[in-house]
Amino acid sequence: MVQKYQSPVRVYKHPFELIMAAYERRFPTCPLIPMFVDSDTVNEFRSEDGAVHVIERRCKLDIDAPRLLKKIAGVDYVYFIQKNSLNSRERTLHIEAHNETFSNRVIINEHCCYSVHPENEDWTCFEQSASLDIKSFFGFESTVEKIAMKQYTSNIKKGKEIIEYYLRQLEEEGITFVPRWTPPATDPSLETSLSCKKPAASLTVVVPDPALKEGLSSEPLSTPSGAPEPTAGTPDDKLDADYIKRYLGDLTPLQESCLIRLRQWLQETHKGKIPKDEHILRFLRARDFHIDKARETMCQSLTWRKQHQVDYILDTWRPPQVLQDYYAGGWHHHDKDGRPLYVLRLGQMDTKGLVRALGEEALLRYVLSINEEGLRRCEENTKVFGRPISSWTCLVDLEGLNMRHLWRPGVKALLRIIEVVEANYPETLGRLLILRAPRVFPVLWTLVSPFIDDNTRRKFLIYAGNDYQGPGGLLDYIDKEIIPDFLSGECMCEVPEGGLVPKALYRTAEELENEDLKLWTETIYQSASVFKGAPHEILIQIVDASSVITWDFDVCKGDVVFNIYHSKRSPQPPKKDSLGAHSITSPGGNNVQLIDRVWQLGRDYSMVESPLICKEGESVQGSHVTRWPGFYILQWKFHSTPACAATSLPRVDDVLASLQVSSHKCKVMYYTEVIGSEDFRGSMTSLESSHSGFSQLSAATTSSSQSHSSSMISR
Repeated sequence: MVQKYQSPVRVYKHPFELIMAAYERRFPTCPLIPMFVDSDTVNEFRSEDGAVHVIERRCKLDIDAPRLLKKIAGVDYVYFIQKNSLNSRERTLHIEAHNETFSNRVIINEHCCYSVHPENEDWTCFEQSASLDIKSFFGFESTVEKIAMKQYTSNIKKGKEIIEYYLRQLEEEGITFVPRWTPPATDPSLETSLSCKKPAASLTVVVPDPALKEGLSSEPLSTPSGAPEPTAGTPDDKLDADYIKRYLGDLTPLQESCLIRLRQWLQETHKGKIPKDEHILRFLRARDFHIDKARETMCQSLTWRKQHQVDYILDTWRPPQVLQDYYAGGWHHHDKDGRPLYVLRLGQMDTKGLVRALGEEALLRYVLSINEEGLRRCEENTKVFGRPISSWTCLVDLEGLNMRHLWRPGVKALLRIIEVVEANYPETLGRLLILRAPRVFPVLWTLVSPFIDDNTRRKFLIYAGNDYQGPGGLLDYIDKEIIPDFLSGECMCEVPEGGLVPKALYRTAEELENEDLKLWTETIYQSASVFKGAPHEILIQIVDASSVITWDFDVCKGDVVFNIYHSKRSPQPPKKDSLGAHSITSPGGNNVQLIDRVWQLGRDYSMVESPLICKEGESVQGSHVTRWPGFYILQWKFHSTPACAATSLPRVDDVLASLQVSSHKCKVMYYTEVIGSEDFRGSMTSLESSHSGFSQLSAATTSSSQSHSSSMISR
């Protein structure tokens, strides 16, 4: 298996030329890297104007490996070839390295780049990538891989320290400025010697403006001169090391690499809004930074978020009054670590009454809205406390818990909620404090604990009776000033007290089912029915050419053909459910036809995209850049399976199918948006807009056993 590494962008708040002067001091050997024994120059080239300097070195390394392994391999040292290409005109240094020793058994490649910061020419960016592929190594492949990764990561950590060490060394020698390269014709007396023309520069590394990263913001560091700090960022929306440390926490080099690679994969293959870095990191942590497992679970979660419109739940869904009155839970300040604190008085809550009055779906939606609010509060607290906060603390008071809480439908609803939250909000629970656990609690714990992840269970702290008031209790995690009054604290807690839900509010099973359907239809997606001979069409008027029409739809039933047409004149007002001889109504969705039967293709309207056949269960996202103003028609048309080519006679199955109205009906759920070309972010091969609310739809979205990947139209 090939191991890959991709670093974040490290920003040095020093000019490129000064960084190069510090970098060159690493050769021929570097005492800060004990394994780097020596290096010899093999080839060297310098252009006539001095702008390009290419040097190739043979580096001798003393790998920290067991003596037995070295004896079996028959070597004491490992040799690498390193090629440095310095372009002083463009102010870039590209470093390429590969192993010479055991090159037929082990393939190691590394590429590093120093370049000028895109927004501040007096700063320097650095990033590196590497790959390791062990073909065979005397049966010690796994051992060699571990040794190689350990050595490499330790050197990565030292890389920044080494540059800063030599920068300080230069400063002690009075060298704080290196002139830029200029063409000889402009300055024939140009020398490459170093000079002292500027005051000493700060050796600190700036924290880039996180407004370029997921909309976060912070106060920039002040410069030595007191001048306003320039905006910092990284090229191509890449992650930089200081941003990671400030907003995501301390990560090892390999953890940083996993985050960057997974994020890069989303940028390259994603057809929607890129998830926030904190969101990606949570899934990586939940899977111990196994990138393939994290990618799979995250894509499944993003698909789920789209299907249930979770991204919009805080803006579009309001909890019923019954929940506001009888759900005994709410947010209450924060704990000592700055995590948002959620208080749940489970013992005072009538779970049976809530399920009977609302149903599972409404309860689940309410819990989802609580989790979405928790994510929002984590972002706010990250800004307030100046350190990464990615999880919250939950305080559960079980006083009053009894056998009525073990009502089977209520426990079933609880288990479902736990399952959904575990799958879609990993690593969001920082600590769970369970207080005043009664004797019946072990029964409930036995029922729910198998559904809780092992990592999550380790965050549980359970206190019986008044144990929470003693040493190691609540005061270790929550400031005394904010302990709720019902726990003998001083702070008034606005969490509802719960109580029994009046039976007059109970709903029948049919009413709850209809309510669930209503909740589902509260979405930005529209539903449409497509019949044989009666396509569904929508009209989009374009005023400015070069606008971008984007679409996102799911084929819920049947197969359809998707078309896009353009017309200079507006169609007549739509005729709803105009189904001709079929005379079929469509309660499950609209059916609108815009193209008049007398219109002729090529004369009255034209096709601007090739037809796309979409199978049942597929999800399709795409975009079209308009060339002309006018009226664009998006059409979903019934797709008939072609008859057997071997005979002109219809098959029995075809005749039987033609007699069934249901076989002539398809259903789609769609969403469209028109975006100005200047707002359309990314290439034309992705449905990605800085103003759009599209969510990820992974290749695993399809429900059809014959379709294993989501389709995408894009031009």
